[in-house]
Amino acid sequence: MTADVLDVLVVDDDYRVAAIHAAFVERVPGYRVVGQAHSAQEALTQARDTKPQVVLMDIYLPDGSGLEVVRSLLDEPDPPAVIVISAAREIASVRQAMQLGALHYLVKPFGFNVLAERLVAYQRLRRRLTGLPDEAEQADVDELFGMLRAPASALSRPDKGHSAPTLELVRNAVAASTDDVSAAEVAETVGISRATAQRYLTYLERHGVVKLALRYGATGRPEHRYRGAR
Repeated sequence: MTADVLDVLVVDDDYRVAAIHAAFVERVPGYRVVGQAHSAQEALTQARDTKPQVVLMDIYLPDGSGLEVVRSLLDEPDPPAVIVISAAREIASVRQAMQLGALHYLVKPFGFNVLAERLVAYQRLRRRLTGLPDEAEQADVDELFGMLRAPASALSRPDKGHSAPTLELVRNAVAASTDDVSAAEVAETVGISRATAQRYLTYLERHGVVKLALRYGATGRPEHRYRGAR
Protein backbone atom coordinates (compact mmCIF):
# COMPACT_ATOMS: atom_id res chain seq x y z
CA MET A 1 0.00 0.00 0.00
CA THR A 2 1.41 3.42 -0.97
CA ALA A 3 0.89 6.92 0.32
CA ASP A 4 -1.96 9.04 -0.92
CA VAL A 5 -1.68 10.44 -4.41
CA LEU A 6 -1.43 14.23 -4.59
CA ASP A 7 -3.81 16.02 -6.96
CA VAL A 8 -2.37 18.73 -9.21
CA LEU A 9 -4.04 21.55 -11.13
CA VAL A 10 -2.01 22.85 -14.07
CA VAL A 11 -2.62 26.49 -15.06
CA ASP A 12 -1.18 27.94 -18.28
CA ASP A 13 -2.70 30.17 -20.94
CA ASP A 14 -1.05 28.08 -23.66
CA TYR A 15 -2.98 24.82 -24.14
CA ARG A 16 0.06 23.06 -25.57
CA VAL A 17 2.34 24.08 -22.72
CA ALA A 18 -0.29 23.11 -20.16
CA ALA A 19 -0.50 19.66 -21.73
CA ILE A 20 3.29 19.27 -21.61
CA HIS A 21 3.43 20.23 -17.94
CA ALA A 22 0.52 17.91 -17.17
CA ALA A 23 2.40 15.06 -18.87
CA PHE A 24 5.46 15.87 -16.74
CA VAL A 25 3.37 15.66 -13.56
CA GLU A 26 1.86 12.32 -14.55
CA ARG A 27 5.36 10.85 -14.86
CA VAL A 28 6.15 11.54 -11.20
CA PRO A 29 4.98 8.70 -8.91
CA GLY A 30 2.47 9.85 -6.32
CA TYR A 31 0.99 12.67 -8.41
CA ARG A 32 -1.96 12.94 -10.77
CA VAL A 33 -3.42 15.83 -12.76
CA VAL A 34 -7.03 16.67 -11.91
CA GLY A 35 -7.43 19.62 -14.24
CA GLN A 36 -5.93 22.08 -16.69
CA ALA A 37 -6.98 25.73 -16.62
CA HIS A 38 -6.11 28.47 -19.11
CA SER A 39 -7.39 31.64 -17.45
CA ALA A 40 -7.47 33.19 -13.98
CA GLN A 41 -11.19 32.61 -13.54
CA GLU A 42 -10.96 29.04 -14.78
CA ALA A 43 -8.09 28.41 -12.38
CA LEU A 44 -10.08 29.68 -9.40
CA THR A 45 -13.17 27.68 -10.38
CA GLN A 46 -11.28 24.43 -10.96
CA ALA A 47 -9.24 24.84 -7.79
CA ARG A 48 -12.38 25.26 -5.70
CA ASP A 49 -14.06 22.32 -7.44
CA THR A 50 -11.18 19.82 -7.41
CA LYS A 51 -9.37 20.87 -4.19
CA PRO A 52 -5.85 20.06 -5.48
CA GLN A 53 -2.92 19.71 -3.10
CA VAL A 54 -0.59 21.36 -5.64
CA VAL A 55 -1.15 24.06 -8.27
CA LEU A 56 1.29 24.85 -11.09
CA MET A 57 0.49 28.52 -11.72
CA ASP A 58 1.41 30.59 -14.76
CA ILE A 59 1.62 34.37 -14.26
CA TYR A 60 0.54 35.73 -17.62
CA LEU A 61 -3.12 34.81 -18.05
CA PRO A 62 -5.59 36.40 -20.50
CA ASP A 63 -7.92 37.76 -17.81
CA GLY A 64 -5.50 38.65 -15.03
CA SER A 65 -2.31 37.87 -13.18
CA GLY A 66 -1.62 34.39 -11.93
CA LEU A 67 -0.08 35.95 -8.82
CA GLU A 68 -3.49 37.38 -7.90
CA VAL A 69 -4.90 33.87 -8.30
CA VAL A 70 -2.15 32.64 -5.97
CA ARG A 71 -3.16 35.30 -3.44
CA SER A 72 -6.77 34.12 -3.58
CA LEU A 73 -5.90 30.43 -3.36
CA LEU A 74 -3.58 30.86 -0.40
CA ASP A 75 -6.32 32.75 1.45
CA GLU A 76 -8.55 29.64 1.29
CA PRO A 77 -9.04 27.61 4.53
CA ASP A 78 -7.08 24.62 3.16
CA PRO A 79 -4.77 26.18 0.58
CA PRO A 80 -2.77 24.17 -1.95
CA ALA A 81 0.98 24.36 -2.36
CA VAL A 82 1.74 26.59 -5.34
CA ILE A 83 4.63 26.32 -7.75
CA VAL A 84 4.79 29.38 -10.01
CA ILE A 85 5.74 28.55 -13.61
CA SER A 86 6.37 31.57 -15.78
CA ALA A 87 8.48 33.17 -18.48
CA ALA A 88 8.61 36.28 -16.26
CA ARG A 89 12.17 36.83 -15.10
CA GLU A 90 11.64 40.17 -13.35
CA ILE A 91 12.83 40.15 -9.76
CA ALA A 92 9.62 41.96 -8.81
CA SER A 93 7.58 38.93 -9.92
CA VAL A 94 9.89 36.53 -8.10
CA ARG A 95 9.73 38.66 -4.95
CA GLN A 96 5.95 38.85 -5.04
CA ALA A 97 5.64 35.10 -5.53
CA MET A 98 7.88 34.54 -2.51
CA GLN A 99 5.95 37.04 -0.40
CA LEU A 100 2.68 35.37 -1.30
CA GLY A 101 4.00 32.01 -0.14
CA ALA A 102 4.75 30.17 -3.38
CA LEU A 103 6.66 26.94 -2.82
CA HIS A 104 8.92 27.37 -5.86
CA TYR A 105 9.33 29.57 -8.93
CA LEU A 106 10.29 27.86 -12.19
CA VAL A 107 11.28 29.93 -15.21
CA LYS A 108 9.89 28.59 -18.49
CA PRO A 109 10.90 26.68 -20.43
CA PHE A 110 12.05 23.93 -18.11
CA GLY A 111 12.45 20.19 -18.48
CA PHE A 112 10.88 17.26 -16.70
CA ASN A 113 13.83 16.77 -14.34
CA VAL A 114 13.53 20.29 -12.92
CA LEU A 115 9.85 19.90 -12.07
CA ALA A 116 10.26 16.32 -10.85
CA GLU A 117 12.89 17.37 -8.30
CA ARG A 118 10.52 20.00 -6.84
CA LEU A 119 7.55 17.65 -6.70
CA VAL A 120 9.54 14.86 -5.08
CA ALA A 121 10.96 17.30 -2.51
CA TYR A 122 7.45 18.43 -1.65
CA GLN A 123 6.34 14.82 -1.15
CA ARG A 124 9.19 14.26 1.30
CA LEU A 125 8.26 17.44 3.15
CA ARG A 126 4.63 16.37 3.53
CA ARG A 127 5.61 12.94 4.84
CA ARG A 128 8.02 14.50 7.33
CA LEU A 129 5.37 16.94 8.56
CA THR A 130 2.95 14.11 9.32
CA GLY A 131 5.63 12.40 11.42
CA LEU A 132 6.33 15.37 13.70
CA PRO A 133 4.62 16.14 17.03
CA ASP A 134 2.41 19.21 17.45
CA GLU A 135 5.35 21.29 18.62
CA ALA A 136 8.64 21.38 16.72
CA GLU A 137 12.16 21.94 17.95
CA GLN A 138 14.47 24.33 16.09
CA ALA A 139 16.25 21.35 14.54
CA ASP A 140 12.92 20.13 13.16
CA VAL A 141 12.18 23.57 11.69
CA ASP A 142 15.63 23.75 10.09
CA GLU A 143 15.14 20.29 8.60
CA LEU A 144 11.73 21.15 7.15
CA PHE A 145 12.96 24.32 5.44
CA GLY A 146 16.04 22.47 4.20
CA MET A 147 13.92 19.78 2.54
CA LEU A 148 12.79 22.25 -0.12
CA ARG A 149 16.36 23.08 -1.12
CA ALA A 150 18.56 21.22 -3.58
CA PRO A 151 18.95 17.47 -2.93
CA ALA A 152 21.85 16.10 -0.93
CA SER A 153 25.14 15.98 -2.81
CA ALA A 154 25.02 12.21 -3.30
CA LEU A 155 21.78 12.69 -5.25
CA SER A 156 22.27 16.08 -6.89
CA ARG A 157 25.79 15.18 -8.08
CA PRO A 158 25.68 11.39 -8.43
CA ASP A 159 28.37 9.17 -9.83
CA LYS A 160 28.79 8.94 -13.58
CA GLY A 161 26.04 6.86 -15.15
CA HIS A 162 23.37 7.93 -12.64
CA SER A 163 20.75 10.63 -13.19
CA ALA A 164 19.88 12.79 -10.15
CA PRO A 165 16.16 13.05 -11.03
CA THR A 166 15.92 9.29 -11.56
CA LEU A 167 17.63 8.74 -8.21
CA GLU A 168 15.01 11.01 -6.64
CA LEU A 169 12.17 9.10 -8.31
CA VAL A 170 13.56 5.75 -7.18
CA ARG A 171 14.06 7.01 -3.64
CA ASN A 172 10.54 8.43 -3.66
CA ALA A 173 9.08 5.12 -4.83
CA VAL A 174 10.73 3.38 -1.87
CA ALA A 175 9.77 6.06 0.66
CA ALA A 176 6.15 6.20 -0.51
CA SER A 177 5.56 2.53 0.21
CA THR A 178 4.41 1.36 3.64
CA ASP A 179 6.13 -1.99 3.07
CA ASP A 180 9.50 -3.12 1.75
CA VAL A 181 9.66 -3.02 -2.06
CA SER A 182 11.58 -5.00 -4.64
CA ALA A 183 13.50 -3.70 -7.65
CA ALA A 184 10.72 -5.00 -9.90
CA GLU A 185 8.08 -3.04 -7.96
CA VAL A 186 10.17 0.12 -8.06
CA ALA A 187 10.75 -0.35 -11.79
CA GLU A 188 7.00 -0.57 -12.42
CA THR A 189 6.28 2.51 -10.31
CA VAL A 190 8.96 4.71 -11.86
CA GLY A 191 8.67 3.38 -15.41
CA ILE A 192 12.20 2.03 -15.85
CA SER A 193 13.65 -1.43 -16.39
CA ARG A 194 14.17 -3.78 -13.46
CA ALA A 195 17.93 -3.79 -14.09
CA THR A 196 18.03 0.02 -13.99
CA ALA A 197 15.96 0.10 -10.81
CA GLN A 198 18.32 -2.42 -9.19
CA ARG A 199 21.34 -0.34 -10.15
CA TYR A 200 19.86 2.82 -8.62
CA LEU A 201 18.69 1.00 -5.51
CA THR A 202 22.18 -0.40 -4.99
CA TYR A 203 23.62 3.10 -5.32
CA LEU A 204 21.11 4.53 -2.82
CA GLU A 205 21.75 1.68 -0.39
CA ARG A 206 25.50 2.29 -0.61
CA HIS A 207 24.96 5.95 0.30
CA GLY A 208 22.66 5.12 3.21
CA VAL A 209 19.54 6.58 1.59
CA VAL A 210 17.64 3.28 1.57
CA LYS A 211 18.07 0.09 3.59
CA LEU A 212 18.36 -3.41 2.20
CA ALA A 213 16.34 -6.22 3.73
CA LEU A 214 16.64 -9.86 2.68
CA ARG A 215 13.46 -11.91 2.46
CA TYR A 216 14.10 -15.66 2.56
CA GLY A 217 11.73 -18.04 0.81
CA ALA A 218 11.50 -21.80 0.92
CA THR A 219 14.18 -22.26 -1.73
CA GLY A 220 16.61 -20.29 -3.82
CA ARG A 221 18.30 -16.96 -3.19
CA PRO A 222 16.86 -14.44 -0.73
CA GLU A 223 14.87 -11.64 -2.34
CA HIS A 224 16.34 -8.15 -2.03
CA ARG A 225 13.80 -5.66 -0.73
CA TYR A 226 14.25 -2.02 0.21
CA ARG A 227 12.86 0.50 2.66
CA GLY A 228 13.59 4.16 3.42
CA ALA A 229 16.53 4.82 5.74
CA ARG A 230 14.55 7.15 8.03
